[in-house]
Amino acid sequence: MKKILVTPRSLTAPGPHPELEPLVAGGYELVYCSPGVRPEERELLHLVAGCVGYLAGMERITARVLEAAADLRVLSRNGTMLDNVDLQTAARLGITVHSADGANTRGVAELTVALMLAVARAIPLSAASMGRGEWERVKGFELEGRTLGIVGCGRVGRLVAQIASAGFGMRVLGYDPYPPEPPITLPAFELVAFDRLLRESDVVSLHCPPLDNGSALITTRNIHLMRHGVVLINTARGSLVDFDAVLEALEGERIFGFATDVYPEEPPESHPLFSHPRVITTPHVGGYTNESVSRASRLAVTHLLDSLQNLP
Repeated sequence: MKKILVTPRSLTAPGPHPELEPLVAGGYELVYCSPGVRPEERELLHLVAGCVGYLAGMERITARVLEAAADLRVLSRNGTMLDNVDLQTAARLGITVHSADGANTRGVAELTVALMLAVARAIPLSAASMGRGEWERVKGFELEGRTLGIVGCGRVGRLVAQIASAGFGMRVLGYDPYPPEPPITLPAFELVAFDRLLRESDVVSLHCPPLDNGSALITTRNIHLMRHGVVLINTARGSLVDFDAVLEALEGERIFGFATDVYPEEPPESHPLFSHPRVITTPHVGGYTNESVSRASRLAVTHLLDSLQNLP
């Protein structure tokens, strides 16, 4: 039987995974990494040998791993981003690479809105206070009439803009170096330059890929362009935000609150930012819903089967 390596944590944890049944029905043997964890390069080098397909998660897929996969023909991510894959090496080796574009859009967008509300109303801080038997009230603010800045107007950014506009009556500014297609036609939406978005937004939400050079987008310089008391949300990529700069801005009260679901390395090393009372951290759960995982897995499996069946 031809083998397919399966590594997403949601699919290697114990329990039946009906999304994988089409692969078994197609005559493929499934090879799993250690359950429920993100595999390291050493484990991948051992497992990938002899596999014609690879249903991949968020682990780093290096040139060494791809070069060790002499039989690999198709790699299919059960997520949208491919920055964890050495795409140049994959192209050189003739390995077809797919992503599950759009599968986790709803999950990430809804988490973004949830984090926005949680920061604006200091929900974790209030809950922690009650848990300690205290009665500490923090005055929050309402979203209606506020300005939301969306950095990156792809699927997720577009949906967050729609929810914020229709659900909360927010004015929405968008920045994207590539004009969104189809155009966003919300009544209170405007595409603007990046600096203007920072200056006019009460909430800034990141929905863009990492910068090509790996540097941060939210730096001390850009924080100083923002409105005093801004809320910053990041559900895109951890490398976009300079944690030290954000911590300094929080302590100086330039930033009202910060919420992040993503980190430069995952799991992240400890950072003083994570224990700040006006910071909310979640362990990269944006697309970790029953619906998003099922959509992404089904799409990744479909890409694998279609590509493997159409090989010359």
